[in-house]
Amino acid sequence: GAATNFITRSQAVRKLQLSLADFRRLCILKGIYPHEPKNKKKVSGGDTAFRTYYYIKDIKYLAHEPIINKFRDHKIFVRKLRRAIGRKEDDIASKLNENKPVYTLDHIVKERYPSFIDALRDLDDAISMLFLFSSMPQTSKIQATEFMHYVIQSRSLRKVFLSIKGIYYQVELQGQNVTWIVPYKFSEQVPYDVDFRVMLTFLEFYITLLGFVNFQLYHSINLKYPPQLVRDRAALNHVAVENYCMSDELEDEILIALNQDITKFESAESDTPEIDEFPIDEDATQMKEKMEEEKKFSKLFEGLKFFLSREVPQEALVFVIRCFGGQISWDSLTSIGASYEETDESITHQIVDRPSQKHQFLSRYYVQPQWVFDCVNARTLLSEVEYLAGIVLPPHLSPFVVEEEGDYVPPERRQLLNQTSEEVEIEEENKGTHP
Repeated sequence: GAATNFITRSQAVRKLQLSLADFRRLCILKGIYPHEPKNKKKVSGGDTAFRTYYYIKDIKYLAHEPIINKFRDHKIFVRKLRRAIGRKEDDIASKLNENKPVYTLDHIVKERYPSFIDALRDLDDAISMLFLFSSMPQTSKIQATEFMHYVIQSRSLRKVFLSIKGIYYQVELQGQNVTWIVPYKFSEQVPYDVDFRVMLTFLEFYITLLGFVNFQLYHSINLKYPPQLVRDRAALNHVAVENYCMSDELEDEILIALNQDITKFESAESDTPEIDEFPIDEDATQMKEKMEEEKKFSKLFEGLKFFLSREVPQEALVFVIRCFGGQISWDSLTSIGASYEETDESITHQIVDRPSQKHQFLSRYYVQPQWVFDCVNARTLLSEVEYLAGIVLPPHLSPFVVEEEGDYVPPERRQLLNQTSEEVEIEEENKGTHP
């Protein structure tokens, strides 16, 4: 019955012989969550006290997890280390640190995600968590940057939205939409009402998960993994590295990495597989048109040359522009790795966020950052006139909103839809006149 299917949290902790913190950690790693019985009185024997219940089958499943022994070994290690430090036995303490018990979560990832598609479906929270903590452990930042590199090489970015919480991105990976949020780079106060031990446990699992996903994604398009993200910075900028940053600072290195190509396997001749030709029907024609449209969209910024001013969000703009084939550089005095200078006459767009500029070139547009993101959401190059430096910007509409019949459609959205339909009609007329 119901009473024999559930077990309280305190009973589960005693059964597994773990501390409450280790029990929570184990449940997070294994994906076990508490459940609410339909008839609490029958389960609790009439007791009205609040309790947390788990399925007995889940606790029996946890009892066979080998990582429990690693938790116990770590407790023994901490106890011996404290004793050695307290007795000032430095040699013993250093030997204990060298033989510190470690464990891997590889078997748990394979167990929770039997197929690669299952991992992609659960990737939203993982990437959001990694970008949230990317300023703390370097492993998290490196994994997130590797994923961004794949998005750039595969041209799989579909939507971008600037919200008050952060920047939302959506990519399409093997037919699955993955959406995550990247917080703005502001100085924030650490909240005291958040249990970071729980969040760090999630982060530990998500780092391992994204490592598996990155490996599979890279090999799917013939890229070497792990990539060499940080190259010779002195060779990139022809200056001394020590004049800019310390070796443990990753911000400039990540910016350089996003602007560089990744090494491919030598045996790979082409990124895109050849498509077999079959008799064309209506569905095949629509699919072919959609593929051509996506191919055109992936080359949105090809042929354009951008330069970033120092006041704009560089990492986000480098990522988005590179995803659509644009060339990009920045001021070499603010960040290392610039590929060309501001005086380059071939620059077509300079991204600025100030009302006036000291030196202006007539051969380029001075646009605000929103122009880049709105072009991606509109899937076409918008007019630069409404986004010039110093003028009031049009509303930044969310690409995640799908208007249905009878819903309110903003005037700017209606104007964009009309413009898109006119462009489609012109393309169809051109196809009809030029077979």
